[in-house]
Amino acid sequence: MALSNLAQILSLSPNVQMDMLMSAYFRDSQVGANLRRMMIGEQPIQPLTSPFDQAITGRLRSDSAAIRQHSRNVQEAAQIMGIASEAVDSIRDTLKQMQDLAQKIDEGDLEYRQEVADDYNEMREKIESIISHTQYNTMHLLDSEKWGGSSLIDEDGKVQIKSLLGRDGLTTIKFYPLDDRDWKGLEGTDLETEADREGQLDLLSELIGDVTTIEDIYSGRKSSLEFQASRLESQADIMDEAVEARKQTPEMSLEEILVNLLLRYSGRIFDQMT
Repeated sequence: MALSNLAQILSLSPNVQMDMLMSAYFRDSQVGANLRRMMIGEQPIQPLTSPFDQAITGRLRSDSAAIRQHSRNVQEAAQIMGIASEAVDSIRDTLKQMQDLAQKIDEGDLEYRQEVADDYNEMREKIESIISHTQYNTMHLLDSEKWGGSSLIDEDGKVQIKSLLGRDGLTTIKFYPLDDRDWKGLEGTDLETEADREGQLDLLSELIGDVTTIEDIYSGRKSSLEFQASRLESQADIMDEAVEARKQTPEMSLEEILVNLLLRYSGRIFDQMT
């Protein structure tokens, strides 16, 4: 199938394409020669900008960039809270499995055996592992023994994030220790007698209540931070729109100017308005 004129031109090298376009549209005039030098001459070709536009919109552009960075900071804080929330939720689910196991033995639906006690202890060890290993980068979120010092999280479980929405340009997120709970009190051999099982069920109920409260705090804080990050991003978008509105002239490169000139009568490949 024969190539169209445009397809034939596009199949050639950039220099040959330029020569053909210059000849077709400018008849080898001095204007065409100058445009050719701008396009395929010494590189890089600097974009044509308006010093006035750059000056008058400089503060707006700077503010927009700062707001976007703060939005990213808050979104990162939300991500950290999400990691903690998921970890605590996993701990709660494991505690409920342990509670279900203890209740089945207490109600006579399951016979106490050493294998059952071992399963119970393995679930406790899983919880201890989650507490010890839940972290963001190198920052431990649930183990207060690793807070403070050189860590970004202080000894009280607080982390400060740069944010325009917080006091003094900072937003504080707080974590709660879980390593200080009586996890060692969850012992599989205590499921054998009725008196010991009662103690296990009481302890499990207390722990489930504690981690449920903490998980609710984390999940709520995560949602709040995501909302704040979205607000900041919207503010940055408004600033960008203000920048465009205040420009006196469009900011176009030499390439864009030449392409628009050449395609004015030959048609466009795409619609810039869509």
